[in-house]
Amino acid sequence: MGNTFAQFFCTFCYNGKQCIRTILPNAPIAFDEKMGVFGHTNKPVPWAVGDEECVNGIAEIVGAHPSEVALANGLTVNIHVLLTAFYKPTEKRHKILLESKAFPSDHYAIESQIRLHGRKVEDSMLCLEPREGEDTLRMEDIEAYIEKHGDEIAVIFFSGIQYYTGQLFDMSRITAIGHKKGCLVGWDLAHAFANVPLALTAWDVDFACWCTYKYGSSGAGGLAGLYVNKRFANDKRERLLGWWSHKLDTRFAMTNELDLDTGANGYRISNPPAFLVTGILGFLKVYKKTSMSELRNKSLCLTGYLEFLIEHYFSDDKTSDSAVRVQIMTPKDPAQRGCQLSLKFNIDIGKVYQKLVARGCAVDKRYPHVIRVAPVHFYNSFLDVWRFVNVLRECVKEL
Repeated sequence: MGNTFAQFFCTFCYNGKQCIRTILPNAPIAFDEKMGVFGHTNKPVPWAVGDEECVNGIAEIVGAHPSEVALANGLTVNIHVLLTAFYKPTEKRHKILLESKAFPSDHYAIESQIRLHGRKVEDSMLCLEPREGEDTLRMEDIEAYIEKHGDEIAVIFFSGIQYYTGQLFDMSRITAIGHKKGCLVGWDLAHAFANVPLALTAWDVDFACWCTYKYGSSGAGGLAGLYVNKRFANDKRERLLGWWSHKLDTRFAMTNELDLDTGANGYRISNPPAFLVTGILGFLKVYKKTSMSELRNKSLCLTGYLEFLIEHYFSDDKTSDSAVRVQIMTPKDPAQRGCQLSLKFNIDIGKVYQKLVARGCAVDKRYPHVIRVAPVHFYNSFLDVWRFVNVLRECVKEL
């Protein structure tokens, strides 16, 4: 068995061109026969710095200086990487504030970080709830809560766009309010990256992270990103470390004496996965044809059209003879949403979902009440929106 594995490994390394090209026929990174370890330095995109080839483009999308951005790991790993560095609880400040229905992985990561510091989740994790009978948080309630409890909060960690409701938070304002109370402010931008315009540096955000497999179109498990404000460029705070935290110039000297890289690069841990870098490079090639401003304008029109059709066909007076109700949970204010509209049903969404999928609609169900619909500005059209609503009407009639 050992010999078989060794033979496979060597074939992959030295004669892997046909195999790899079958998987990635148009890969922008060099995968050539008999390349082996030299792929780490061979052009056009050496494996060892493939992530850095993506940084300028990604920095533009998130509104940051390239030195503040790194591509590494997956989203939840980056949450841990950043919280390990920035969550330093004291007796006075030990709480982390998040929205009550934050993505489960955010909850789990924050809970584990609190426990790792020897504290109790029920004492140190604050989950901000919408008002009774409402689905989304009001900005004035967020501000009032931070103003009242800010002296106890070490970190505010919100989602840029709430995954369930589709609500886009005022990141600039929340960051400023948090800083005024002495809190560090970080953002999970999983649903905001490449969805809405971002200006992390201008907003003076402390840290942020995101995945790229949603609006970044890199595929499930695609390479994630992180942002660290330039104020911390030379900060030596304790963090998770690995050899990719070490400066490139001396990384391969193998002295076992860390020469910590500056900026966001110092928060990387391991070498970049070349296959995952190709997805980012492909996405950026498409992005160069447009801009976040143009994409945002199209997105506002697409979601506005979707909202109009939903309200036209599913308002109470149009469905008075039906037991099925469809409401838009996402805020009506276009400034408080991105590509996504969350449709709230009063019936089993599993049945609605099955009928939609059977008719070729790629939507997402989130129990207990929501089906998420996202006309994506990169590739969806007004015709797509119109066809979806007509399919939804058919499904509702059947139910």
